[in-house]
Amino acid sequence: VQLQASGGGLVPPGGSLRLSCAASGFPLDLYAIGWFRQGPGKEREGVACHSVGEGSTTYKESMKGRFTISRDNAKNTVFLQMNSLEPEDTAVYYCASRPGHCSYWPQFFGSWGQGTQVTVSS
Repeated sequence: VQLQASGGGLVPPGGSLRLSCAASGFPLDLYAIGWFRQGPGKEREGVACHSVGEGSTTYKESMKGRFTISRDNAKNTVFLQMNSLEPEDTAVYYCASRPGHCSYWPQFFGSWGQGTQVTVSS
């Protein structure tokens, strides 16, 4: 099981980014894929998750309407579209997988990508 996160970068406030999580070594449609982030001096927190059985979930009210998770099973890739980015969204973003259902809690995810840095600054 391997996950490769990409798509981070430096954007001004109000900008957009689309993160990608490319999976290999397992059938994506049997796994939940979560996006997490860890800001400077903060704990890792759940951002969004998608599983075939449950669909898409965005966890925090501050992210709903701005962040959207989607998947392309044919490409074995999960995306996180982030719009109207704010400086508070600055963090390293990780994707992770677990069999079956989504969870907000990172400790329930066994496989992790390497993380991609998102910096929101003018």
